[in-house]
Parts: sequence; structure tokens; C-alpha cells
Amino acid sequence: MNTEQRLSPDELTGIRWRVSSRSSSGGGQCVEAGPFSDGSGRVAVRHSHHPEGSLIVYTRAEWEAFLGGAKDGEFDFAE
Repeated sequence: MNTEQRLSPDELTGIRWRVSSRSSSGGGQCVEAGPFSDGSGRVAVRHSHHPEGSLIVYTRAEWEAFLGGAKDGEFDFAE
């Protein structure tokens, strides 16, 4: 299954990246997420320590489902 997603330079430039305020070291070891500026509702996610590396693009519905699950504790994995 090929999950590689390529974006044009214009699409990448328009993403407003955000790092969680809970990230240690100013976001150096955290995930960044940002909405596209094209009105599509898509959200891109990348590793802030490797901003030129791979990224994943989610639809608005997928992103909202993830956020809802995170808020409900569904991803609070036991150690």
C-alpha cells in the first residue's frame, strides 16, 4: 500500500504550522499540525524535528475524529 503524499510548493507554503504548548524544548521533539489555506479543511501533520521530511495529510473529518478520540482519552496508552 502506497501512502506517500506529495504536495506542491504552494500547498506547503500555505500551511500554518502549530506546535503544542505542551511540547518540551520549544517543539524540537514534537509533532506539528497545520491547516491548509485552500479552504479544503485538510490538515497536514509532520515531525517538527524533521520539517523537510515526510508528512501525512488528513481530511477534515479524519482530523476531527482523531481530535475527538484524543479528547476522550482513546489514545492514552498504558505503559
